[in-house]
Amino acid sequence: MEERLKIPYPVIVEGRYDKLRLESVMEGQILTTDGFGVFNKKEKAMLFRALAKSTPIIVLTDSDGAGKLIRSHISGMIPRERLIHLYIPRIEGKEKRKDAPSAEGTLGVEGMERELLYRLLAPYADTGAVDRRRRENPLSKTDLYTDGFTGGENSREKRNALAQRLGLPPDMTPNAFLAALRLLCSYEEYCTLAGRGEK
Repeated sequence: MEERLKIPYPVIVEGRYDKLRLESVMEGQILTTDGFGVFNKKEKAMLFRALAKSTPIIVLTDSDGAGKLIRSHISGMIPRERLIHLYIPRIEGKEKRKDAPSAEGTLGVEGMERELLYRLLAPYADTGAVDRRRRENPLSKTDLYTDGFTGGENSREKRNALAQRLGLPPDMTPNAFLAALRLLCSYEEYCTLAGRGEK
């Protein structure tokens, strides 16, 4: 297996085991729907919509009925031109960690061969885009700490206030908050939002 692909777009999968599988073939932001959780978690919808305003989003759900329902739901909340739909083949089988096959007896994203996932994502890899983004936006955990978004008594409230301004869901973890900020605004825009010029 070659080195991991650098994918500049967020990738949406269903669950944490799908995410772990993708992490073995790619670097980048991987988001989960928490299965059908995306249907009733407004925070997920807010995050997906906010990210879609500034970047295309890759959707990679399972090939069973549940995966199709989740994909359809995501398609209903994000403009078509902002979505990149990738599909895994229907392969009969059972994931190693499970005692029994899924309802339809097919493998999900977590059960796919790494080589297959690699080939599926390879056309969207862009080392240059990822490296450029890192150079252009060096925003780090240190910035969040320095500006009071982590590590302080009121950090959660400050994160939530900025999240609201950007259309992001409240109560994001610091890591998820940082990943979203890097996609949604430049370093200069972040500095302005953080009020650095006002100090």
